[in-house]
Amino acid sequence: MFHRIGNSAFTKSLDNILTLTKALGNPQQDFRTVHVAGTNGKGSSSSMLAAILQSAGYKTGLYTSPHLKDFTERIRINGQMISKEKVTQFTEKHQSLFEQVKPSFFEMTVALAFEHFKEEQVDIAIIEVGLGGRLDSTNIITPLVSLITNIGLDHQSLLGNTLQEIATEKAGIIKPGVPAVISTTQESVLAQFQEKSQKTGSPLYFADQEYRAEPKGQQGHLALFDIYKGETLYLADLELALLGKYQKQNLPGVLKTIALLQAQGFQITEEHVKEGLKNLQALTGLKGRWQILNAEPLTICDTGHNIDGIRQVVEQLLALQKQVHFVFGAVNDKDVTSILRLLPLSYRYYFCQAQIPRALPVQQLWEEAQFAGLKGAAYPTVEDAILAAKAHALPDEVIFIGGSTFVVAEIAEL
Repeated sequence: MFHRIGNSAFTKSLDNILTLTKALGNPQQDFRTVHVAGTNGKGSSSSMLAAILQSAGYKTGLYTSPHLKDFTERIRINGQMISKEKVTQFTEKHQSLFEQVKPSFFEMTVALAFEHFKEEQVDIAIIEVGLGGRLDSTNIITPLVSLITNIGLDHQSLLGNTLQEIATEKAGIIKPGVPAVISTTQESVLAQFQEKSQKTGSPLYFADQEYRAEPKGQQGHLALFDIYKGETLYLADLELALLGKYQKQNLPGVLKTIALLQAQGFQITEEHVKEGLKNLQALTGLKGRWQILNAEPLTICDTGHNIDGIRQVVEQLLALQKQVHFVFGAVNDKDVTSILRLLPLSYRYYFCQAQIPRALPVQQLWEEAQFAGLKGAAYPTVEDAILAAKAHALPDEVIFIGGSTFVVAEIAEL
């Protein structure tokens, strides 16, 4: 399982998934899809699209990874997780096929998702890429729209050491004649997207050149945005059930994708957009994106785990202008030295290790943090670190829990 053990579980070929789906009757050809890739923001964007489509009355499949608490979170229809019985039946029914093909955990999961969406006759499914794009197991679909959120440094050992190499892998989801949406214009990788879209004859749209999302603060558990289309106010006081200011980078891509679905006959109104985004968590079950767990002390968690993700988290924490008690853990294949350099020296840190084989040993993390000038102590588990942060934090201070998706997954209240 890639998310637990890392690179050794990643299959650099589509052969297995093609063999599996062929044996299942190519279920991925029996329902419409939107394909979503990117370094950060693809999970949030996928959930926003699913919530809007559900609000418009479409039976909507949603495939995402990794899960936080339960494997069945990865495969949902209208927010309902696949049943454990269905997972068991699928595994038992196709056991001899699995023994023959020897697929990875991820390949089996993708095949299960496609079969489930076909059997349940979804109107459309939002399919999030697991890793990269070109060789990702999900990349056997021909979607109505391909959406790529942003390009940052992550999984370099598998995807390449430069933004250009990583962009080339992500651009691998652009299919012949299928419109492609890029959420954020990044000058350094423009050429990769333009080159691929020219090769495939795909219309290419840079969403942030058409839509702009201006954060306006928050109201309770909703973030408020003014959305501009060009220079014209398009949606005033749009309510979004995700509080991360970084969602301003994801909203243009989501809105452009919805516009392209409308152009292909989907009946989606502005009201559906508003309703979907406002009720996103209830509709899709998305967790761990700048999620508030407690009001006093203010306790927040976020699954941002690479350089870009952590930079955005720190920016939003600094805006709070409060002392922060930071519960932090990492996995062993991240550039932890660069990540630690982004963390404010004035915060108090509680270093920990998630209960997975891929976790960076906490002693090693603590030593690296000392070298970076960060003050804090090491704790053997996430739970111990959280308890220590709660014991030290004053009511008007902030507790933040993150650094890795797997640290967030071990929060008891989530």
